[in-house]
Amino acid sequence: MAAGWLTALAGDRVEVRSAGTAPGDRVNPVAVEAMAEVGIDITAATPKVLTGEAVQASDVVITMGCGDECPWYPGTRYLDWPLEDPAGQGIDAVRPIRDQIRANVEGLLAEILPDPAG
Repeated sequence: MAAGWLTALAGDRVEVRSAGTAPGDRVNPVAVEAMAEVGIDITAATPKVLTGEAVQASDVVITMGCGDECPWYPGTRYLDWPLEDPAGQGIDAVRPIRDQIRANVEGLLAEILPDPAG
């Protein structure tokens, strides 16, 4: 969902990488549904394993509770967004998670882009 928001709100002004330490075999269908409700299609997204190379190539790494499992490199900026895991939850529980992710992404964009609105 974070990658979907980031792509939708920043367009080509940022390069988005999305990965996890233990990704599933598909994107959570409830997350897909929640994002579709706000007009963002993440059906083409595929879960990927987080690699050290991806972390090193990134200016900012957003973690969502991976703790010690996330690759850590000195000089890389890390932000942890403590969010409830949407896995196994229904749409009513996933909507507030989706909305919190949007708020977090908007805050990040306001910080890293000169004019996040356009």
